[in-house]
Amino acid sequence: MTLHADARAVLSAWSAPSAEEEVLRKEFLEHLHAYDDAMWRACAPGHLTATTAVLSDDGEFVLLTLHPKAGMWLPMGGHCEAGDASLGAVALREATEESGISGLRLLPGPLALDRHEVWCHPPRSWHLDVEYGAVAPAGVEPVISDESLDLRWFPVDAIPELSDEATRRLAVRARAVLRGA
Repeated sequence: MTLHADARAVLSAWSAPSAEEEVLRKEFLEHLHAYDDAMWRACAPGHLTATTAVLSDDGEFVLLTLHPKAGMWLPMGGHCEAGDASLGAVALREATEESGISGLRLLPGPLALDRHEVWCHPPRSWHLDVEYGAVAPAGVEPVISDESLDLRWFPVDAIPELSDEATRRLAVRARAVLRGA
């Protein structure tokens, strides 16, 4: 199965938890139908990306990166690459690369969708973000990558103001999945 086909299957099967995300789910599927290259950064109107909220093993903390371009505390995530077999694989690869943590366990997902304007193709391009959660092994220490200004654990209920609602929503949903809610 191609990455494009996996994305269609994942989004077709996903039950959106909000009306807003149901609209996004349909938009993402329309985008996949319209663009054969919808998975790749080269798709100028927008492209699918994957983001992962990395939780501590007890689910109390989320690891966030201080993104150099956005200037905000955000979860790990990024673009699809040729070797990726699925959106879940993209999410896990990006989280591992950006956190420096091996042995992350991906939670069943996706957990959320988000669409945001980015700087990939000025003057306007979009990330159609499929969001996941992962759990870090107990006692691990993250390692800051070249893609980050800083990397810190924050309580899920106290994510800093210099973040966004999508990050807060994803961290809370990942914690709920981890706890079996």
